[in-house]
Formats: sequence, structure tokens, C-alpha cells
Amino acid sequence: MNRTSQPLFTGAHGAVPPAYEVLKEEHEVAVLGAPQSQAPLTTTVINIRSDTAVPDHIVWSLFNTIFMNWCCLGFVAFAYSVKSRDRKMVGDITGAQSYASTAKCLNICSLVLGILLTVVLIVLVSTGSLMIVQAVSELMQNYGGH
Repeated sequence: MNRTSQPLFTGAHGAVPPAYEVLKEEHEVAVLGAPQSQAPLTTTVINIRSDTAVPDHIVWSLFNTIFMNWCCLGFVAFAYSVKSRDRKMVGDITGAQSYASTAKCLNICSLVLGILLTVVLIVLVSTGSLMIVQAVSELMQNYGGH
């Protein structure tokens, strides 16, 4: 197989198009046949471990534990997040996904419950303080006029 090199840029010099080499190689393979080897055909199997990213929601659980820990849901979510991280380190992806799913559900419940209870607390405190101000002003009017 004797080859000649072709210029990379074909201009007006009348150079042979690059598709010619491909056709020439296909013709040579058809005429000569595939390369024959005396060694037996061996295959190699490589198992590539896929690093499936399993979110463990540990930062979200820590936030809910510190700031919105109504009914201890944030703490329980944090425990499940740690279990998910442990399962991921061992290589148990299914167990890690299961614990992470539970932690995510608990985090959502903790966040929603925390926001709702915080809003209710703000409403109760503000209306309670308004009621106290109104009661004090009525007492001042009743005893001030006497």
C-alpha cells in the first residue's frame, strides 16, 4: 500500500479530492480481503461504574433543622439525609435514593409547615397586640371620664 500525501487545501491546482483515498482503500479491502490474523479473537469487558448523582439534601435539611424545626421535621429530615449520604458512600445507590426521597419529602413538609406556622404566629401576635392596644385605650376612656 503505497500512498502519496495530498495537500490539505485544494485550490485551483487540480488536486485529487480527499474522497478518492476512501474509495481507493475500500477497493483495496474488497480485493485483498480483510486482514487475516492467526491469533484467536478475544474480547475485553470493562465495567464502568456510573456515578449517579444522588442528591442527599443535607444542606436543606440542616437549614430546616436550624431555622424551621416545627415538630422536629427538620431534624428527622437531617437524619435521613445523613443516612442517604452514608448509603451513597457505601455504593448502595438504591438505598441512597430511597433515603434521599424521604428526606426531600420531610424537608418539603417542614418548609411548608414552618412558613404556615410562622405566618399564623405573626398574624396572632399582630392582632393580639392590636387587641391589647384597643383594650388599654377603652380602659383609659372609662376611667379617665370618671
